[in-house]
Amino acid sequence: MESEGKVVVEMVGGRSTVTRCFSKYPLKFIVPNKGDSISCELTVGDGCTAVLTTQASTKVYKSMGSKCSEQVLETRIGSGAVLAVIPDPVTCFSTARYSQKQVFRVVSDSSLVIVDWITSGRHESGEKWDFDLYKSTNHIFLEDDQPLFLDTVLLERGSITSIAERMQDYQVIAMVVILGPKMNHIQSLVQEEVKRIMSEQLRGPPTSLGRQIITKSDHCLMKPSFIASASVFGPKGIGLVVRIAAMTTESVYRFLQHQLACLEPLLGVSPYR
Repeated sequence: MESEGKVVVEMVGGRSTVTRCFSKYPLKFIVPNKGDSISCELTVGDGCTAVLTTQASTKVYKSMGSKCSEQVLETRIGSGAVLAVIPDPVTCFSTARYSQKQVFRVVSDSSLVIVDWITSGRHESGEKWDFDLYKSTNHIFLEDDQPLFLDTVLLERGSITSIAERMQDYQVIAMVVILGPKMNHIQSLVQEEVKRIMSEQLRGPPTSLGRQIITKSDHCLMKPSFIASASVFGPKGIGLVVRIAAMTTESVYRFLQHQLACLEPLLGVSPYR
């Protein structure tokens, strides 16, 4: 497929400004603006399957003043339908301000997988939890707008302690939601795997999964490099939420690859491969 593009940068008001930007698929130029706002609607019809993913991490650039970049996703998932929202992580640059909201409307036999995660930033540039604001909201509603799952993660630079001080050595936080009748087997496998991982890390001497910290009293304490919890929600435990804090992005990718591999027959592809 042939593609073409053209970009013109000119001086406007004493600043270099993109005055013309044209591209033809599959080529695409991105000219980021401060405080971008994106809104998207997605409907998955009865009996259908859809996968929503990204080509790479979502990068949130530095903010100007109090401007906040925003992203909103509204979805409806039909009867017997499957939706997997499996993006790469969000990476916020220094001083960035970012807010996203995802609303999922399901019926009793809809199936849904959500992966929502963020890294601490651009390590190669010395940035770790150096953004000003990150807010991620995920809401799931049943018929008649009955709330099934309401969750918000908020990380905000404080006047007393920074985000980096609160997060300590952990560089990634993630949440995985698995819901619906077609996910029952996967929910059970993930729950058992989380139990196994944490029981191995929290007993016995430190392994490659954790590291030792020597306190002032010369007692050895292990800080796990990967922490996960799993809990059910909703009527009769129809949903499962897994929360993760990890010291490396790679360890979370490995976890997602392994735990979501069972989705391949449903999706036609194994996530995060």
